[in-house]
Amino acid sequence: MSLVVAIILGLVQGITEFLPISSSAHVQIAEALLGQDQSSAQLTAFIATIQLGTELAVLLYFWKDIVRIIGAWGRSGFSSKPSQDAKLGWMVILGSIPVVIAGLAFKHEIETSLRSLWVIGFTLIGFGLLLGFADFIGKKTKPISELTTSHGLLYGLGQMLAVIPGVSRSGGTITVGLMLGYSRAAAARYSFLLAIPAVLASGILEFATTYKSLDSSNLLATGVATVVAFASGLFVIKFFLNYLNKGSFVPFVIWRVFVGSALLIALSTGLIRG
Repeated sequence: MSLVVAIILGLVQGITEFLPISSSAHVQIAEALLGQDQSSAQLTAFIATIQLGTELAVLLYFWKDIVRIIGAWGRSGFSSKPSQDAKLGWMVILGSIPVVIAGLAFKHEIETSLRSLWVIGFTLIGFGLLLGFADFIGKKTKPISELTTSHGLLYGLGQMLAVIPGVSRSGGTITVGLMLGYSRAAAARYSFLLAIPAVLASGILEFATTYKSLDSSNLLATGVATVVAFASGLFVIKFFLNYLNKGSFVPFVIWRVFVGSALLIALSTGLIRG
């Protein structure tokens, strides 16, 4: 793998990981456009490694929140009157359960049939339109402090759908949050917090099972791509959360529909092999 290809894939991973447009879809599309063998063990190991960069970015950005929530959960999480942060800790735990169950139950399908570019094309469009609908009808008034147990579980079900490439982890959870009446910023912030356990666990597991396939000749390219993914991911988190204080999800809906439609056309005409 050339250094240029590695940097491009690192940028794609970092830029798309936290936006509601599906990083797995965009990385897979980029691999196809760059002529990479998506079935190779080396490429799988490379992607698993650069994902650690984006995981480090979200940990760094939310470090103070993570420490505060864990500390509060440890102090009052099991008391009859847990603090707000302790409740949030329980909501993250509860909301993480559905995606763990889905990931274990459908692991084979996720790694085989669901990785089809045809599936990605349709899910980009379908779930993009659903995000736009939720953004249009949602009241967008509730802060994260109003999160309830039932809502935490519903958020988790939204995250569970992200095992399907093209859905988007943040897109699925944010869509649920908007439908439940949470503000755009609150829905996105909880989406990121909820994703931390699942993303870390899946990323570390994927890396642990594939790192031996890393080609020693590509170690420099892998390291550079990981740094690029970290830096671009950290920038995107800051940008996205600031943007949502005033902006809507319309640009992301348009992008999803455009990319999904272009992908389906390319597949239909043979420009890209699915």
